[in-house]
Amino acid sequence: QVQLVESGGGLVRPGGSLRLSCAASGSGSIFSINAMGWYRQAPGNQRELVATITSGGSTNYADSVKGRFTISRDNAKNTVYLQMNSLKPEDTAVYYCNAEVTYYSPYRRTFGSWGQGTQVTVSS
Repeated sequence: QVQLVESGGGLVRPGGSLRLSCAASGSGSIFSINAMGWYRQAPGNQRELVATITSGGSTNYADSVKGRFTISRDNAKNTVYLQMNSLKPEDTAVYYCNAEVTYYSPYRRTFGSWGQGTQVTVSS
């Protein structure tokens, strides 16, 4: 019912920057967004957590991106961002947006939702 749409991926040189965006939208029912986050998956590797942020703004980062990436959100727009600086070739992956969504009718329940992914390539 809720869709997540990522944007902002692309090809950059090592040391460059990108800003990813993920907007959540839905219809038919009242819903709220709880925690949101970014994950990534490189070819041949497992999907891994990059960063998360709660509705109150508390953040968590993978050790490999601390000091380089910043996650933020705009609750009024149901949008989460990932500012990626000092990019390295090992950051190359498909980046996926995730959100925990709570619905209230006909009863209260919570589901995880995933975006379609956006490619980030860091190369000379």
